[in-house]
Amino acid sequence: MLSHCAGRACHVLVLVLCLSAAEDFDWTKNDHGSFYYGTFPTGFSWGAGSSAYQTEGAWDKDGKGLSIWDVFSHKKGKVFLNDTGDSACEGYYKMKDDMSLMKELNLNHYRFSISWPRVIPTGIRSDYVNEKGIKYYDTLIDQLLENKITPIVTLYHWDLPQVLQEKYGGWQNISMVNYFNDFASLCFERFGNRVKHWITFNNPWSVAVEGYETGEHAPGLKLRGTGAYRAAHHIIKAHSKVWHTYDNQWRNKQNGMVGISLSGDWGEPVDITNLKDIEAAERYVQFYMGWFATPIFHGDYPQVMKDFIGRKSAQQGLGTSRLPTFSSQEKSYIKGTCDFLGVGHFTTRYITQKTYPPGRGSTYFTDRDLAELVDPRWPDPGSEWLYSVPWGFRRLLNFVKTQYGNPVIYITENGVSEKMKCTELSIRDGVNVKGYTAWSLLDKFEWDEGFSERFGLYYVDFRNKNKPRYPKASVQYYKRIINFNGFPNKREVENWKRKAIETCSSSNQLLAAEEQRSTAANILRLIHDPLTSHMEMVTEIVVPTVCTLCILISAVFLMFLLSRRN
Repeated sequence: MLSHCAGRACHVLVLVLCLSAAEDFDWTKNDHGSFYYGTFPTGFSWGAGSSAYQTEGAWDKDGKGLSIWDVFSHKKGKVFLNDTGDSACEGYYKMKDDMSLMKELNLNHYRFSISWPRVIPTGIRSDYVNEKGIKYYDTLIDQLLENKITPIVTLYHWDLPQVLQEKYGGWQNISMVNYFNDFASLCFERFGNRVKHWITFNNPWSVAVEGYETGEHAPGLKLRGTGAYRAAHHIIKAHSKVWHTYDNQWRNKQNGMVGISLSGDWGEPVDITNLKDIEAAERYVQFYMGWFATPIFHGDYPQVMKDFIGRKSAQQGLGTSRLPTFSSQEKSYIKGTCDFLGVGHFTTRYITQKTYPPGRGSTYFTDRDLAELVDPRWPDPGSEWLYSVPWGFRRLLNFVKTQYGNPVIYITENGVSEKMKCTELSIRDGVNVKGYTAWSLLDKFEWDEGFSERFGLYYVDFRNKNKPRYPKASVQYYKRIINFNGFPNKREVENWKRKAIETCSSSNQLLAAEEQRSTAANILRLIHDPLTSHMEMVTEIVVPTVCTLCILISAVFLMFLLSRRN
């Protein structure tokens, strides 16, 4: 029910605006900041996001091929309650409905992903291009532009074609670089005249670690200590090749940009006076975001990753590091392949030094030599891995500014589940943030958590086959932030919260009315359909009763025969 959002005027975000000070923010200092009122720069873009597998449904319709998530979610025990994305939000069939929600919000942009197996069922372009899949995305892009909403398109949001996983081992195989480049080239060719913002990969950390190290995500492989590093290596190469393809073949014709979306939790030292904790906290961020960002901006992996993984590999008796290496030519080719950086951020951890002894059981997690902690005073999250730590976001953005030369940034994922309140977006410090994407437009399939977590601005009733949408409190709140391009003053913001709660209450009433209507319809069906009622009675009462009596009679008869034998 929507009652979780009553009393919570901010479901997805309370942006903290920092515009007043001119000096640079020092992310190494222990200043947690406060709330600032004001507006964002003119032209700042506000949006919402989604991904294909999480929202579209229609998993086997109109020529779509299987993805690794189709196969993974159909295996019992892989997803909470054995949920699947087979129908998800039915977004494939509800494009016009969802477009009206975006218009209601006055979104400047909408971020979505193109399903690779929907447009190339086998993943191999030379095999077959599915024109029905092309038409679906053509229509979506055209409708967005007709409504003055800028499309921001992700090429890979985790739904690798299953054929590529089965034939080649997916991202463990270098051949994915060329297959992905062929897919990206098709998208540039068909959609690039209208799409000007491309994201190659969404959160490749999850693809590598949860897909090939822990096995929590598709394809579910547990190649501990090697699988994640190999997958990440190929993903970085694939990203850089796609960037060069666009740069060489399409940029002059289409005038677009190609970036990547990297997720990163902030790591804060447990003891800010302890050098080992300080180093461990930075190591946490480098093993997370730096793993991908440092090669893309500087040409090679973070030195701390090379040192730690190399040393642990040697202690295992391995001749070479488990972390792959780039040749000098590859370093030059990869460096600078980013027109903008998408940043996804959800939470923060306290970090302390913890040395793991060398052994044959080394993993990505033990390679880091650290332990993660949370502060029990942080707001109780709706998800076990999320904690509301607004100042951590500001620190992460300033880390990016310092480490990578202040790149153009779009916040591509920033949202929280229902018990969360606050996120911080700071541009006061000179961080070059151009846009913000609330994650997400709709409640949706949340990977291994199924439908148990809700991140949407709009509540989706997954029990109803039509998947109706209802606005949460955050819809009216976010709409006012967009209309004011920020936070005008405390009194106005408090008024937004009050009105947002009223909206949430109205949505609760609508949903309750829908449930009552459904219940009443079922009762009437039983009244007016005596045969159905009779059959249900037979199925639910008579059959079990008869079966029970048969068992009892058989038991009594068996006891009688045994007594006669004795």
